[in-house]
Amino acid sequence: MVSQTVALASTVATLAVVTVAGVLYSRRRVGTVEDLLTARNSAGTAATTATLVASTMGAWILFSPAEAGAAFGGITAVSGYAVGSAIPLLLFVPVGRRIRELMPTGHSLTEFVLVRFGPAMYLVVLVVSVFYMFIFLAAEMTAIAGSLELVAGVPAWQTATAVGLFVLVYTAYGGLVASIFTDTVQTLVILPLLAVGFGVAVVSLGGTTEMYTTAMSTDPNLLDPGFRPGLEFGLYVVFAVLGANMLNQGIWQRVYAADGASTLSRSFGVAALTVVPMVLLAGLFGVAAAGLGLVTPETQSVAFFLVVTEVLPETVAFVVVLLVVLLVMSSADTMLNAISSLVTVDLARLGAVEGGRSLRMVGRGVTVAVAGGAIVIGAQGYSVLQLFLTADLLAAAVFVPLIWGLYAEGLTERGALAGSLSGLVVGIAYFPMLRGVVTLVPGLGGLLPEPAFLPAFLGATGVSALVTGLAVVVGSGNFEFDALSTDLQSFDEPAAEESTPTTPEVSD
Repeated sequence: MVSQTVALASTVATLAVVTVAGVLYSRRRVGTVEDLLTARNSAGTAATTATLVASTMGAWILFSPAEAGAAFGGITAVSGYAVGSAIPLLLFVPVGRRIRELMPTGHSLTEFVLVRFGPAMYLVVLVVSVFYMFIFLAAEMTAIAGSLELVAGVPAWQTATAVGLFVLVYTAYGGLVASIFTDTVQTLVILPLLAVGFGVAVVSLGGTTEMYTTAMSTDPNLLDPGFRPGLEFGLYVVFAVLGANMLNQGIWQRVYAADGASTLSRSFGVAALTVVPMVLLAGLFGVAAAGLGLVTPETQSVAFFLVVTEVLPETVAFVVVLLVVLLVMSSADTMLNAISSLVTVDLARLGAVEGGRSLRMVGRGVTVAVAGGAIVIGAQGYSVLQLFLTADLLAAAVFVPLIWGLYAEGLTERGALAGSLSGLVVGIAYFPMLRGVVTLVPGLGGLLPEPAFLPAFLGATGVSALVTGLAVVVGSGNFEFDALSTDLQSFDEPAAEESTPTTPEVSD
């Protein structure tokens, strides 16, 4: 085992290099609050593609797909996860172009919801969106803490604290500008490392033929494309990931960061194609772990690293852990920026904070607070996949009315709320990890159906869509989409120190 001192020192060195690079790059490029929050129209196709790949494919790809392959249905579950990860990025092509057309000076999804629907729906979306992104961040901290603890025995709290503090430095300083730059660098390193790591692991296990023989002798279901639990997982994870990404402010920021509609289309399309093999490769480690008999109920969430530590030399295994560090940084800075952006924009719209300097300070303060909470949760060692699924369920019930509201003039706030809340009720009733909350209400425990993930996610999305559709048919709304381009604030004053803060102007 690599010593704790060497492991922690190498991790800190990796963190420091990326942090310094992010700070230096953004030093003279964050000229306005807009730069900090959206980096509007500043990223070309290569940069947008790279930041999408890095920010959406965090360390979870080395945990969740592998856990799915080991415990939720083998190769079929992994394939479903790969497809499910690509679909949201493809959907963002038409949705992203639409939101840029309707809200050319927009900043966030919640900003759209507030103008399009109203304060009640806005509050629901704000809570679900921030909850999802916070869980995403906490899961990333959990991932890196668990991997270093397994490979080198580093206490989880030390790893989570180190990662959180370094990411916080360049994120709070450089905002989205720093995040996009570091994502580009990280992607250029992550993709080759993941491919090489998988290739070395396959060779160390005796090649694909030996891996196939071992898996078939251990559990033929691991490689059965018709295995029902795997098919069910592959189906509901599509809805889980789709809903979650639609409420991910980090992706909405990158919709505005792209320097044009054509760049947006190409970048999201290429990113969708890129993430499929990444998730497949990572998930196959879980199938291999199960085939080798390495997995127990307590170690399912670290199936990827069970294979790494079993078949790779210690030094190579530790290089893989440094890959996780880069993955965590690439997604953690995205989530910190996204949450900070949401809160900053919303406080400005409500008139609670005025002036570019004040807005910038609030955004950075929120970033610090969120990072602290994620560090605490990340040190607890929860299942990464279960953390994600819990947040995904809420998003799966809410995203349909939002997308519908981009196109249907007749959808009212009441209709959107009815669709979202009805989907949430059905989803929570079936969802295994949230049923304990429902049973606290006297008399409801005996009325709940049998817990299962498939009806939870299908029910949440399906019922939400059905109720929303009915609301459009019977509703009498007549929303004017022009309001989205006229009733929004543009934070365009310089981010340099001002002697007297001024109120951000409303863009016409």
